[in-house]
Amino acid sequence: MSDTTNARKTEAIDALLRDPATDRGRRAFDAFRLRHRALPELDLAAIDPSTRFLGRRLAFPLIIASMTGGDHERLRRVNRNLAQAAEQAGVAMGVGSQRVLFTDPASRDSFALRPLAPSVPLLANLGAVQLNCGFGIEECRAAVSVLEADGLYLHLNPLQEAVQPEGNTNFAGLAARIGAVAGALDRPVLVKEVGAGLGLADARLLMARGVRHFDVAGSGGTSWSRVEHHRQPDRGGHDLGLTFQDWGTPTPEALRELAALGPEATLIASGGIRNGLDMAKAMAMGASLCSLARPFLEPAMESPEAVLAVLARLRREFVTALFLLGLPHAADLVGRTDLLAPAPAWLPEVGDEENRAMRL
Repeated sequence: MSDTTNARKTEAIDALLRDPATDRGRRAFDAFRLRHRALPELDLAAIDPSTRFLGRRLAFPLIIASMTGGDHERLRRVNRNLAQAAEQAGVAMGVGSQRVLFTDPASRDSFALRPLAPSVPLLANLGAVQLNCGFGIEECRAAVSVLEADGLYLHLNPLQEAVQPEGNTNFAGLAARIGAVAGALDRPVLVKEVGAGLGLADARLLMARGVRHFDVAGSGGTSWSRVEHHRQPDRGGHDLGLTFQDWGTPTPEALRELAALGPEATLIASGGIRNGLDMAKAMAMGASLCSLARPFLEPAMESPEAVLAVLARLRREFVTALFLLGLPHAADLVGRTDLLAPAPAWLPEVGDEENRAMRL
């Protein structure tokens, strides 16, 4: 069982690196523009993009999204490089599914990251469906304990599980089980999708059961359906993963829906966010923070410095957007839908790189 779990994680990384089309590149945020201020009445150097999340300060509102972890040197290297970079840059970090902890104790050190990131928020992670497969509050506490985490992600991935050869597809009654964990755990429970979008009906089910943090993880970025397509031992002419590779709700649409939850809910935007301008648009749509994974994968296989270079780029782009909007603080941007406008109809359709650059 443990070998299977570790193999699945390494196979997923191989699929992501081998097939660029697993990043669907839908660029959903390109359909919107932000209203420019020619007279921002600000000193760029004085802008403060910092925020607070789970009781800790972030240098800017970003989470390095959940990726991996397990008993394999490549998985350990990725997590350690990410954790060191997160600490130096002052951003949050989530780890990949920790289910492997309970089948392979040797994977523990790939999640023991607090010594590398003592001051930033760290997020543990388990698949919510595991609550229907024998997991309960003790496993959730163990996942938090190993990481010394500030919160626990319970991820929802029905599409991925449906395509996965060894997938668990019993999602019946999960809202109540998630609520039971949220009520018993001494850390916040955050619920996220993994790339097909979290809708209002589901979020309301969870709000009624005590969940207050939602990562919308919309479609348009990495397609885990397509990743699982590469892991099919014998497709038999039925490419289910490809059929559903673009299934789901784009991130801007998911944010618009979940805005109806009101100020009690904290929204995290992920799914197809690829630069600081996307981050600014997502926050204007109501997100308090943004989360990215794919842009960090290859740098994380190299070094903390390579990850830091990506983080520096994202921060500069985000701060520049604040400056051009005339906003001195990141918090001033959250929910400012008045700063958004549709992209002009005369812009060419998104397709080639030159036209994408025009939209940015």
